[in-house]
Amino acid sequence: MSAITELARAKINLTLKVRGRRPDGYHEIESLIAFAADLGDSVRLTPGPTTSLHVCGPFAAAITGKNLIESALARLADAEPRLVVGGLALDKRLPVAAGIGGGSADAAAVLRAVRRANPKPAERVDWAAIAAALGADVPVCLESRPALVWGKGEKVTAVPNLPRLRAVLVNPLADVPADKTARVFAKLNAPPAAPEQTAPSAPTLTDTAALLAYMSARGNDLMAAAIAAVPQIASVRSGLAACPGCQFVGLSGAGPTCFAIFETAAAASAAEDRLRAAHPRWWVAATALGG
Repeated sequence: MSAITELARAKINLTLKVRGRRPDGYHEIESLIAFAADLGDSVRLTPGPTTSLHVCGPFAAAITGKNLIESALARLADAEPRLVVGGLALDKRLPVAAGIGGGSADAAAVLRAVRRANPKPAERVDWAAIAAALGADVPVCLESRPALVWGKGEKVTAVPNLPRLRAVLVNPLADVPADKTARVFAKLNAPPAAPEQTAPSAPTLTDTAALLAYMSARGNDLMAAAIAAVPQIASVRSGLAACPGCQFVGLSGAGPTCFAIFETAAAASAAEDRLRAAHPRWWVAATALGG
């Protein structure tokens, strides 16, 4: 079988509401998520008898601890030993611990690649359950399409026909505490979540104006706590907001990656050039978000 390539696309929380703290220490959330059309890590699987993982790319050295791909492979082996894996190569192009689902997207891309390489054995695998066991962001990254997520993030409702947005993503590449996400959620001091959470209704957002209004009304509840953990976020937000044609500035997840929505692809490209020139140490990328 020839090699299989999957793009582990950057995940962007267009909105993020925190419903409360769960007894298990996690938080109940509600988040509208979109993915970058052409921006992400690359996972290449060459099916074969020996499983291996090679990591390269500009952010490979920033990965610390156990790679979530290794956990995904272990769970796949337990779930269906007859799955053929082989050589995996991860080209790490997205910043690490950035709030854009890099590790989760990588693990999800591996799941998709192995599923494609094993059409018959794949029928015996509960892919959604494996994704949920790997982490809160992995289920939506497995789908890699616009969705409303809730629960810890593992409950996914597709949002079809989401308008495509022209965006610029910026990460200040600041030193991020290893427990950044835990610190951000702890600083919220959220009240206990209701014992039974009802599924939110997926919004109908047929045009850009409606989507931007929805995003503005909901925002990201982690914003203030994220800035307290990584103060450089405030400078990134200011820099994006000052770019001509900017319609909205938001924070993805617990940060520090911020994003801005622009009226046109040309405006987004101009903002990318402007920010790269003004802040050469930042990671800056123009892309399209949505369906």
